[in-house]
Amino acid sequence: MGENGAGKTTLIRLLCRFYDPEGGHVMIDGQDIRKLSTESLRRQTTVLFQEPVRYLDTVFNNIAFGDIDSKPDPARIETAARAAGADAPISRLPDTYSAVLVKWFGGAELSGGEWQRLALARAFLRQARLIILDEPTSSMDSWAEADWLARFRQLVACRTALIITHRFTTAMQADIIHVMDRGRVIESGSREELLAAGGRYALSWTQQMRGSVSRAKSE
Repeated sequence: MGENGAGKTTLIRLLCRFYDPEGGHVMIDGQDIRKLSTESLRRQTTVLFQEPVRYLDTVFNNIAFGDIDSKPDPARIETAARAAGADAPISRLPDTYSAVLVKWFGGAELSGGEWQRLALARAFLRQARLIILDEPTSSMDSWAEADWLARFRQLVACRTALIITHRFTTAMQADIIHVMDRGRVIESGSREELLAAGGRYALSWTQQMRGSVSRAKSE
């Protein structure tokens, strides 16, 4: 977590080796990632950025591109869609998984939240050891977010998941919360530990709760 410009997205790019740090090290399991082959590192990593790519293709291929080398079969595609909660909007399309998306080609169009779920299905398809998600629920309403979070914890069991989020409802589900500021991690701990510490996380939480109460009273 952290304010805009705190360095959260830069951290993701370093983990993906889009570029290397000018100082210090990025370590995974105690090993500098620069000693790993880029292909091996990226094969074990799944990343979903805040604005997912919208492929001008079928629903099936929009998900299959997540693990294109393995040529996934329909059963795997449908399992990934259900895991991401994308199966409901897909079922409403006239040609379901064969439907062509984006109206440029006379196809169907999805809402922002539905595109996000489709991208999540693409991320889930490849069973990577490290899953990195940048604001994965930003286009979802609170009900959809709660449903997705419940699914997500089961899906990433025994794997490492790193989520960037501004939503406290999402952060509450994490085992460890890291708060960033100006490119540095300034706080780490469980939600209870951070609230007890009375630092940046606790201050932001208190401000958000006050804002929620004020909006509720005005309504």
